[in-house]
Amino acid sequence: MCVNPPNLSIGSRRAGEHLPPLGLLSIAGPLRDDGHKVKLLDADFDNRKPEQVAARVAQLKPDAVLLGHSGSTSSQPFIEEITRLIRKRLPDVYIIIGGVFPTFHWHGILLRNPQIDIIVRGEGEAVCRELIAALESGRPLAEVRGIAFRSGGQPVQTPPAPLIENLDDYRVAWELTRTHPYSAWGKYKGVVAQFSRGCPYGCGYCGQRLFWGKWRHRDPERMADEIAKLYHKYGVRVVNFADENIAVDREAWRALLEALIARDLKGMMLYGAVRADHIVRDADILPLYKQAGFTRFLVGIEHYDSSVLKRLGKQSNEAVNREAIRLLREHNILMSATFLIAFGNETPDGFRRFRRALLSYDPDLVQFCFATPHRWTPFYEEVQDQNVILSDLRLWDYRHQILANRTMPAWRVMLTVKFIEITMHIRPKSLYRLFFQGDRPKRIAMRWYLRIGRRSWFAELAQFFFATKRVKAPLTVKQFYEKIA
Repeated sequence: MCVNPPNLSIGSRRAGEHLPPLGLLSIAGPLRDDGHKVKLLDADFDNRKPEQVAARVAQLKPDAVLLGHSGSTSSQPFIEEITRLIRKRLPDVYIIIGGVFPTFHWHGILLRNPQIDIIVRGEGEAVCRELIAALESGRPLAEVRGIAFRSGGQPVQTPPAPLIENLDDYRVAWELTRTHPYSAWGKYKGVVAQFSRGCPYGCGYCGQRLFWGKWRHRDPERMADEIAKLYHKYGVRVVNFADENIAVDREAWRALLEALIARDLKGMMLYGAVRADHIVRDADILPLYKQAGFTRFLVGIEHYDSSVLKRLGKQSNEAVNREAIRLLREHNILMSATFLIAFGNETPDGFRRFRRALLSYDPDLVQFCFATPHRWTPFYEEVQDQNVILSDLRLWDYRHQILANRTMPAWRVMLTVKFIEITMHIRPKSLYRLFFQGDRPKRIAMRWYLRIGRRSWFAELAQFFFATKRVKAPLTVKQFYEKIA
């Protein structure tokens, strides 16, 4: 039984729409092909309480329960609570978890959680297939690569599993999506798909490179066939590409665009993440982006200050970022620009410069992410001696302040960020595009995003001032991780 645990993310709770858990579906496909009976319980879809999740699992009595979530850090406390409840009801079930956070924190998790039997480390398709076969046959766990478990009462890990060189060897169990009405952008049937894994760039705040290893991509024709199947067989109209960096290989990326155009999937709306320098690189093929169905791109600009970008390991600059925004707008593609904030050293004057820079950039949409010091990233080494203001892992989701600011109280940082957000999205240029956008798919995407953003904006303020418990005594990032190690 594959379980997608609930998550506290306000964007998830307030959207009123959800996309299916691609990671669990990717594991379920190979297991079903091996002849195993696999059920999906998406507790994040309807925000089930841990007791309800455990009761449902106990009712179905699986031999093994596998838990994971795309927001693995913020979901880990839920996973631990759910698995404790499952263990009480099903003493003999195998409890297996996976994801980015468990991959890097396997030792501490196994020490603190006797109810968890096995942790899958890294990508899970091949590992889970071998693991379930070993459990079924009684083969020693030590022979299964890419896992962690307890031996003699102590956590141990096996050697890493080889990377999956051919991503097309494993299929996604799309048939399990029929259990829930997954949707996006105003109740359009939606899914999450993946053309590539990994990223060759070394941005200091990001751990995806360490988790996935080298960048790999699927066969463009087979990927396009899969999207066409989702369109014709399942009625999917929105696809979110979960790639960290979908356009790394220009030729493979162009081949995918051309393959999608050849399938003539009218009304299909695609979106994903791409680098600003790749947009500029592809200036001559940007019409293919639109023809293939790409309506919106998430572009990680991160900061306006070149010294901060250099510190973050971000290989971009102001000129490239501005040109990327101009090119996407010229080709009628919505750009959602992400920016990292709250490193702990911002000042009121710095925020004012930040706002002026954003107005000058003039992106269609803006997303602010709070700097989060995950221990497996280079950014952790830089900030490990800074204090944290939130010790509740459930809120480590990039939407909450984690690092204490040295010059501004947390409440002032929050109000400043929310002020910048609202002024960016209600400025005349933004409102004009919202109401008079000529391109229908782009208009649909922009209105949906701003509707969800409005709900989240008020909810995040309310949560910050009336619900969030912040750390009172000084607690450094390093000390926090020592407590959960």
